[in-house]
Amino acid sequence: MRIVIALGGNALLHRGERPDAAVQEANIDRVTTAIAALAQEHEIVITHGNGPQIGLLAVESAADPALSAPYPLDLLGAQTQGMIGSLLARTLHDALPGRRIAALVTHTLVRADDPAFDHPTKFVGQVYPYEVASTLARTRGWHIAADTTGWRRVVPCPAPERILETDTVHVLLNSGTLVICAGGGGVPVTADQDTGALTGAEAVIDKDLTAALLAEDLKADFLLILTDVPCVYAGYGTPDQRPVLGATPPNCAAAGSRRLDGSQDRGRRPVRRTHRGTGRDRIPGRRVRGRPRQVGHPRQAGPDRRVNARDQRAERPSVKAGQPGHGPCPALPSATTSHEYRKGDIPVRSKGENRR
Repeated sequence: MRIVIALGGNALLHRGERPDAAVQEANIDRVTTAIAALAQEHEIVITHGNGPQIGLLAVESAADPALSAPYPLDLLGAQTQGMIGSLLARTLHDALPGRRIAALVTHTLVRADDPAFDHPTKFVGQVYPYEVASTLARTRGWHIAADTTGWRRVVPCPAPERILETDTVHVLLNSGTLVICAGGGGVPVTADQDTGALTGAEAVIDKDLTAALLAEDLKADFLLILTDVPCVYAGYGTPDQRPVLGATPPNCAAAGSRRLDGSQDRGRRPVRRTHRGTGRDRIPGRRVRGRPRQVGHPRQAGPDRRVNARDQRAERPSVKAGQPGHGPCPALPSATTSHEYRKGDIPVRSKGENRR
């Protein structure tokens, strides 16, 4: 089977841990031990988050007196792809002797007019007390927002439209290569309408959205999202908090304008809907068999398509392993929490994945 595995940034660097290289290497060693067991019998594609890592690089870049301006987020994201990709490739090389392994710097196309650029929502970097965070916001021009235990920087999070290196990933997979790609959701780029020239975007793409798009484009049998939280919660942080152990498109739609983790709307932007069914891909020039995707601005959509972007990421239906009609999911021998999804489903977003 072909399996896409998405590692949360906090699965690589746990909350409260020092962001030292040795700490991340030890965490990756544990993760790759579990992945190696799956790779013995299946085609594996690994993608990963980069929230803690890109936040650290952004702080270092902003504080470097040798620079006239900090490095933009797209270049910092590319750096994290190289760093995390190298760590994963090296440990997998040791765990899977003789297996071809490639870490691929990957670019993801986004729309230059995506409303997310006006509404930063993606957490990056470490947690600060409010006084420290507000000072950094003033001195460095950051946007900040309250997180579970403090305040963090937030940056734009546009919707992924297309992964530019998908064909390359196909070629590598068909040659028996284990591929590491689309780290941090991919390096965000926009394309010139006339020339097609690519330009980096000051943003971080949601890793889970890119992982779902990647799994669909690769016709994967499973998408596994590994997190550092026990499960997805509805009403997170409220007296009504409860675990969500399974969901379907209808009851996700019925959840309304509140995200499953309980937080409020943070602006509307184009969203991608993926569900079982038949029809034609709504992205011009591309087609996906059996599973249409719809992309559109909420202001252009009818009432049945007016969906908040963060709701969409939060409220994706999951299918539990062994659920009737879906069969068992391949065993993952690890203590790391896994959310398991079959081909054609979209994953439930966990609170922990807000902080990749």
